[in-house]
Amino acid sequence: MEVRGAPLIGATAAYGIALAIKENPDPNHIEKYAENLIQSRPTAINLKWAVNRMMKIISGIGKDQLLEIAFKEAKEICDEDEKFCKNIGLNGLAIIEEIYNRKKSTVNILTHCNAGWLATINWGTATSPI
Repeated sequence: MEVRGAPLIGATAAYGIALAIKENPDPNHIEKYAENLIQSRPTAINLKWAVNRMMKIISGIGKDQLLEIAFKEAKEICDEDEKFCKNIGLNGLAIIEEIYNRKKSTVNILTHCNAGWLATINWGTATSPI
């Protein structure tokens, strides 16, 4: 996996599970693939969270529906993350506007890690719409 940013790593892992199912829907293959994904970056919380969520949602699903449900859940993870990031930006904007209105001068912002859309799904966690 060659992506950066916790949200994007999680989304990539979710689609990785779906692609593993597409390659071979055998439960042993999927389980091994899931473990390999987690071990590829064991400190990446979003990666483990997404893999575990995917494994839970596909648990007990018949092979005829497995791929469809996996891709649907991976998309849902991406859609949720996009909403989360958008809300972080909108809530941050309100705080920044409040500080600006109080100070009536430039508000300096320091972001931590890669907060842009290249590390997340479309929005970024701090840079959009600020």
